[in-house]
Amino acid sequence: MQETFAAGRVDATVDEPCAPEPGAPEAESAFSPALAAALAASAALAACGGGGGGGGGGVGAAGVGFSSADVGAGTTVQAGSLTPIAGTATGQTYVYTQAKTDDEAVRFLLQAQFSASEADIAAVRSKGYLPWLGEQVDMPPAQTGWDWIASKPYNTVNTDDMVWNQLITAPDGFRKRVALAFTEIFVVSANDIGSNWPHHMMAGYWDTLVAGVTGNFRKLLEDVTLNPAMGYYLNTKGNQKENAQGRQPDENFAREVMQLMTIGLYQLEPDGTVKTAADGTPLYSYNMDDVTNLARVFTGYDLDIRNDEKSGTAGAFTPPGATYTVENNAWTKRPMALTASRHSTLEAKFLGATVPANTEGKAALKIALDTLFNHPNVGPFLCKQLIQRLVTSNPSKAYVKRVSDIFADNGAGVRGDMKSVLAAVVLDNEARSPAGLTDGSFGRLREPMLRFAQWARTTGATSTSGNWKIGDLSRPNDRLGQSPLRSPSVFNFFRPGYVPPSTAIAAANLVAPEFQLVNETSVGGYLNYMQSVLPRNTKDVNGGYGAELALVLDPAALVRRLNLLFAANQLSAATQNLIVNALGTPALTATSSDSAKLNRVYSAVLLVMAAPEYLVQK
Repeated sequence: MQETFAAGRVDATVDEPCAPEPGAPEAESAFSPALAAALAASAALAACGGGGGGGGGGVGAAGVGFSSADVGAGTTVQAGSLTPIAGTATGQTYVYTQAKTDDEAVRFLLQAQFSASEADIAAVRSKGYLPWLGEQVDMPPAQTGWDWIASKPYNTVNTDDMVWNQLITAPDGFRKRVALAFTEIFVVSANDIGSNWPHHMMAGYWDTLVAGVTGNFRKLLEDVTLNPAMGYYLNTKGNQKENAQGRQPDENFAREVMQLMTIGLYQLEPDGTVKTAADGTPLYSYNMDDVTNLARVFTGYDLDIRNDEKSGTAGAFTPPGATYTVENNAWTKRPMALTASRHSTLEAKFLGATVPANTEGKAALKIALDTLFNHPNVGPFLCKQLIQRLVTSNPSKAYVKRVSDIFADNGAGVRGDMKSVLAAVVLDNEARSPAGLTDGSFGRLREPMLRFAQWARTTGATSTSGNWKIGDLSRPNDRLGQSPLRSPSVFNFFRPGYVPPSTAIAAANLVAPEFQLVNETSVGGYLNYMQSVLPRNTKDVNGGYGAELALVLDPAALVRRLNLLFAANQLSAATQNLIVNALGTPALTATSSDSAKLNRVYSAVLLVMAAPEYLVQK
């Protein structure tokens, strides 16, 4: 199968049908026989690549923008701690400041968070984009993942339960959406974490990323560096200085913090363009000596498990039914602690900075993190990836530059203010302009875990047990092929520069990161899994579907609702007609069984979530 990202659609050259994997649930198990043929044909065709693009929603006229006079008077822009961005040179370029239609509001909401509700749409339309964002970033923090796990009996919930609960139920959807994007840059995977308290530790890491959404990048960088989960994942836990027997500091974190989390492999212009030598070859941003020297800074750190927690006396924990004790879980919320005798005191030179010999460990760490934070690559390197995660895989150089400028100065003289950076990502004219709806190079493939979270939020899903037993959805053949906090490697589920080989994307010199997850198995697996999860049954988490059931006797109205809330009214007329016609058989009346009515709702949701214009977010 060959996918393209052109003309607003995901096309395919299909050699074989996207057949269900062996053992996968079949349509007849949850849907009426009369609809099975429509589901098998239209859903499989859509997910494999059939159908056309083009939005179905009327995009309103451009807004009026921010004026310096208005900002200075404080009469037009009231956005709490985000107010300074309006007065920046970047903020002065914004044209689309207000949603003129529901379509525009939903399009914005689906970039800024997981889902859109009627209340969300009304709030965005009445307040404007920036004031709405200001409310989101100034909202009091919701319950943390760590506290949620701690509120449950020992070992009844795990990392998957915690993160799904956070993604689906948390009121601060903007924070959680961006934190999920952070998990794909500052990667720690639950697949490779082991301790007496792995779930508390992963919850603590998640909470660190959530806090970083509205904090400063410098603090986020330090919090990630010293987090116990990162210590386990990239070997800073227990990393020791060199010795006479030939031991050398582990270089894993030193390499990845530069390559993946801060500056990247190549020197960058402020617009993200790679700098080149006279012969056209890219200029590297660091070398092996930088890695070796920087690694010395990250020695001497280990879990902050204190004596009373290890001794079996005060603070120790006895698992239910056990005759032994382990340390309590308090260390999972604390940064790693420095043991001076294990820290390298050799001189360390990297990226033009020097840590003098015999520098105390915490002072050495400060020099290192300050150097990374102030490196000119950080703005464009980080901002381009955030644009890719939230808005479009192929942002223009000017778009990257505008957001990078906000990283350098948020309008109040602050570098690295993440809430302002994130506002700049979704407020930019390139994100908001209706031109993107018909631009074949604009947009991104929705990640499977985002589709799932959107379904759960939009349909009002609840957990019978309160424990959100959704589980690890990583398997591609019968689940989503992706699950939050379970990246297969430090390089994330996909690379930001991934190009699907032998496709129109490659021919156009574009990238499509999320397509690294796409193959015949994952396409069929996604459809089969969603088909099994949509029906209400004895599983723990089920959709509510109250609003959908209210429209069930009017297939066209039902599809209109789903088109708006799931796809910002971007399903083409042809796709909408295909779905409406499929839903017409069997006919339903007010006296039809509840099962028949629910089957129509399930079918409608599945067909919308299989449509190419939904799968590609614009």
